[in-house]
Amino acid sequence: MNLPTLLLMLPLAGFLIALAIPRSSPEGSRVWALVISLVTFLVSLVLPQVFDWNAAGEQLAINVPWITTPEIRYYVAVDGVGLWLLLLTTFLTPICVLVSWRYIQSRVKEFYVFLLLLEFGLLGVFIAQDLFLFYVFWEVSLVPMYFLVGIWGHERRIYAAVKFFLFTMAGSVLMLVAIIYLYNRAGTFSYPTLLEMLSGGRLSFAPTEQLLLFLAFFVAFAIKVPLFPLHTWLPDAHVEAPTAGSVMLASVMLKMGTYGILHFCLPLFPSASRQCAPWIAMLAIIGIIYGALVSMVQPNMKKLVAYSSVSHLGFVVLGIFSFTQLGLDGAVYQMLNHGISTGALFVLVGLLYERRHSLAIEDYGGVATAAPWLSTAFLITTLASIGLPMLNNFVGEFLVLQGTALANYTWAVWAALGVILSACYMLWLYQRVFYGVASEPLRSRLPDLNPREWAMVVPLVAMMVWMGVYPQSFLPPVSKTTARVLSQTQVNVPFLVKRKPNPEVARAR
Repeated sequence: MNLPTLLLMLPLAGFLIALAIPRSSPEGSRVWALVISLVTFLVSLVLPQVFDWNAAGEQLAINVPWITTPEIRYYVAVDGVGLWLLLLTTFLTPICVLVSWRYIQSRVKEFYVFLLLLEFGLLGVFIAQDLFLFYVFWEVSLVPMYFLVGIWGHERRIYAAVKFFLFTMAGSVLMLVAIIYLYNRAGTFSYPTLLEMLSGGRLSFAPTEQLLLFLAFFVAFAIKVPLFPLHTWLPDAHVEAPTAGSVMLASVMLKMGTYGILHFCLPLFPSASRQCAPWIAMLAIIGIIYGALVSMVQPNMKKLVAYSSVSHLGFVVLGIFSFTQLGLDGAVYQMLNHGISTGALFVLVGLLYERRHSLAIEDYGGVATAAPWLSTAFLITTLASIGLPMLNNFVGEFLVLQGTALANYTWAVWAALGVILSACYMLWLYQRVFYGVASEPLRSRLPDLNPREWAMVVPLVAMMVWMGVYPQSFLPPVSKTTARVLSQTQVNVPFLVKRKPNPEVARAR
């Protein structure tokens, strides 16, 4: 069987079998979800082995008819960016199962059913090469997240779930209209075919037409990122979601937006992308600074981490619209870094909540005394989140800032403020939660990490160090893909460093 298809079918089969597990056996649902998610992760580890790191295009493709009229095909393939996003999804799903092992006590079967369905939808988004198929997976991933927040969330879960659903659906409708328009113009939903038609001159758009199509796609993706000022649904969804929902939402679902911008908006609508780049970059910079400033005043740990996502993903959008190789490489790497470090932050905040049953920062203090290993893991994650050298976020932010400086030095200066502010709010959070004198009730309710929790924390910390020390184990296929995106957009950003004139060349002139 085709490897991406096998990877897709495993969580789908797990979802269908999980439906048959009796509600009276919650432990059976937990074990089954853990087994199927671990098997899916192990299968996904084959992808980097069979993927040709020196090729720029989609690989491991399968393209067969699905629906005759209109012509919709089951067309899936993997590129250098989707490769790592697939692995990020399969890596985090078993961690989400483990973090929910004791946290979820009601409707256990339904919870793991929706978690497996969510994994299926997310994997499909990153491999779909047919626009209609992409839209199907895009919507499939929305449904289980809506129920994860709405059923297993906190007090205001219904409000947060409905707000999340309405925001995302509003953007999705715009994207669907644009997809249908593209089909009417080109007669196909095939993304590679559309690119071939554009490059060969068989398909072209008037400037206004291209701009409207770009905006229809971009708004849908910007809501999912979320880009300022379309971010207001995110803090509510994160605060009210269960821990596993927050991890999958921050680490993977938000990457659907940045992946969509890179994979669809830039190659399909290059002129409109260049035309809109200045104001999109400004929105990204505003998001970087605004998200950091708002994080500094948050009394709720989850809301603080949620606003930090707005700031960190602003770097991703800024890197993409720098239209430089370094900027795009950094943007993709920052997508992966954010998935690991912010996912780890939500896992650790969830562990604190299980012990103290509060997300308010003021209810903590002195945690390092009661739980030193938990505090150590949180410190490493905090340092990774603020971009300490030798940890993962440093590499992504450095590449983004370097690429942005080549395109517009002023943008890079303003964006760099976000790095400084991130250190302020994250270190202040750590100081208030983990330092000071722990009260007696706090000490008695805060046991240190148990074996199940070690199994979640160690892989995340190991990935932060690995990605920070040896980024070349991830970047080569990413660079091939981003270089192809730049060639498709036909954008050349001049190198802004002035060079001394060659005297011999000057005399010849």
